[in-house]
Amino acid sequence: MSTSRRALAFMAAGCLSLIGLQAGPLAAEAAAATDSGRFQGVNWADPRDNYASDELVLSGLSKTDDFPTTYAKSSAIIGQFQSKFGVNTVRLPVNPATVNGAYWQSYTGAIDAAVHKGAKVLLGYWEAPETKDGRIDNQASYDAMWSTILAKYGDNRQVYFEPMNEPFGYTAAQWTDVAARWLTDHGQNIARERVFVGGTGYSEDVRPVCADSRLAGTHLSLHHYGFWHGDWKDRAQWSADLRTKVGGCASRTVLTEFGANLAGGLDYNGPTNGSHEIAYLQGDTDTLRELGMGSVYWPGLRNGDWYSLTELQGTGTNLTLRTVNQSAADRLAWAWFGTGRPSVQNGVLRGVGSGHCLDVPGASKEAGSSLIIWWCTAGSANQQWAYTPEKELRVYGNMCLDADHGGRGLIIWYCNGGDNQKWNLNADGTVTNQQNGFNLDVSGAATAPGSSVALWYGNGAPNQRWQRS
Repeated sequence: MSTSRRALAFMAAGCLSLIGLQAGPLAAEAAAATDSGRFQGVNWADPRDNYASDELVLSGLSKTDDFPTTYAKSSAIIGQFQSKFGVNTVRLPVNPATVNGAYWQSYTGAIDAAVHKGAKVLLGYWEAPETKDGRIDNQASYDAMWSTILAKYGDNRQVYFEPMNEPFGYTAAQWTDVAARWLTDHGQNIARERVFVGGTGYSEDVRPVCADSRLAGTHLSLHHYGFWHGDWKDRAQWSADLRTKVGGCASRTVLTEFGANLAGGLDYNGPTNGSHEIAYLQGDTDTLRELGMGSVYWPGLRNGDWYSLTELQGTGTNLTLRTVNQSAADRLAWAWFGTGRPSVQNGVLRGVGSGHCLDVPGASKEAGSSLIIWWCTAGSANQQWAYTPEKELRVYGNMCLDADHGGRGLIIWYCNGGDNQKWNLNADGTVTNQQNGFNLDVSGAATAPGSSVALWYGNGAPNQRWQRS
């Protein structure tokens, strides 16, 4: 997933041998019920975005590695995916050059390492870069590739198969025909639930695939990226779009590619503050959690990719992974396990007595700025207060509503975790400072825009009650 390359392609389209843990034959087995929520994974990718005419070489591996070396390196990398993030699924690319020649013996070291660590492996076909037309490059070599793969892993229930990544060169009708043919040619002796059929286009819509009775019982592979709509700054937009593309097929759908820029230091646990990237990742992970859908992050490891969840360190078989952005890892934990942190919700604090909003005058970002009430202005960053799990009221992402030196003055100050920056949002609408017990108060019960705000003894009056929206 090269974001720049795929972004251009997406816009253009819009305009236009160790095996182990094996099971017996599945020929007589009825198709298992799908349950997408059991897939929590990452993509492990070739630095070339998995589009290659020759053999695919996953980041950290080498084309000259023999099976034992590939197995050892892969065991180290996959083991850290598991220990750091709780991953139970790894999505790997395949192509004819990788499978139909001598290199296949080495490449199986990565697959076998994952299987022996108890992980599920999803093998998906990527086309070569010369045509990059979203269609199968050569039917004969493609069929030979799948025959080889299934001969080795068809009986291994931990291995899953994706006929094609991003089949954007086909119409919906053409693509469902291709997928149905794959099931006839290659899927007769495997359970349907071990097949992942990509959505139409850039795998961005699973509804046409879900509706085709010939593909009943298969899993559906969906992609969803934030760079597709850089103007969407509200997580609700991303959530609604993802829900639309899933339709009524959440139980079958796994989000096999989604990811965001992790190299820029964004806080994906914090308020969105106008960032479409934060809004996107929070919206997607919240929705995955709500729908109980499985997902596979792009990428867990890809050298040179700003979206990569990890950075590879070490040499030889002594390899370690560094987490690039912990807040993004927290979002995955939230989607997969309900741990980590839920999204921080931005909103205004509107005074019940005045109808005006808590405001940083002049949109000042200077530490120590005092506060007033002012006409509520939709989307104004100086009126957006995010209530965090730490009970902070954050504005601008890094500044907090602060009880100045523990007294009755109110300012904004850099968030530091102090009790004077922690607030209880009470059921009656009052906002109480955790350190001193005083309430957020419009001084003198004033109602005019520009009136000052301070702390005062709690009395529950309208000038001390606030509505969040």
